[in-house]
Amino acid sequence: MNQGNNIAVPVSIVVAGLVISAGLFFGLQKSGNILGQNNVPQDNTATDTPIPTPTEAPAIVSISVDDDPVLGDANAPVTMIEFSDYECPYCKRNFEDTFPQIVENYIDTGMVKYVFRDLPLYFHDPAATKEANIANCAREQGGDEMYYKMHDALYTATGSNGAGFTDAVLDDIVNDLGLDGDALKTCYEEERYATEITSDANDAAAVGANGTPTFFIGASDPSGTIQGERVVGALPYASVKAVIDSYLN
Repeated sequence: MNQGNNIAVPVSIVVAGLVISAGLFFGLQKSGNILGQNNVPQDNTATDTPIPTPTEAPAIVSISVDDDPVLGDANAPVTMIEFSDYECPYCKRNFEDTFPQIVENYIDTGMVKYVFRDLPLYFHDPAATKEANIANCAREQGGDEMYYKMHDALYTATGSNGAGFTDAVLDDIVNDLGLDGDALKTCYEEERYATEITSDANDAAAVGANGTPTFFIGASDPSGTIQGERVVGALPYASVKAVIDSYLN
């Protein structure tokens, strides 16, 4: 992803809800300041950034794993990309209900490569963007494995809907994971990954990922770009399984 400077441009947002078989999922049709105005302390490199209006997209789109963290075998035959928000309650529902079964039956068995990409929604800020930064900062210290340890800890700890968790809870997570707390705090307070997070959000908008969670599932490709089938919302495991199996078969 481009790691250049952010540009502050105000845009309007319209929040849209989508009813699916698993219930509502959080969406945005026109996104505003995804980084939020009142996030953790910022320096001059952590300014507000725009995200474009999402466009209508076909059910199958070309989408890259980019440089985002991978869970599972990098050479797995199927790739599953999730655009998600650590404060989205439906993302947490997916994490608690469907994701563990995908891990057990597909990721741990070497059949699926899973990639998490950031889409923190402005109405869950400042917590959502702060947590996206925290996860990326953890990856900086311990690679993809540490990223997913933090990913699990964040979803477990948060109250969702922007509630987040206390600094004391974060301290406990940092200690449990054996991270350098001072280095992590410096990283997320300066929003070191602001550009990275916004770039993910831009990519999401470009392929019609209008809310969280949104998944793209398709046959893996050495280039890192897949022809991904769009799967929207916190669906039951059986629904996601059917899509994965269609690419394995």
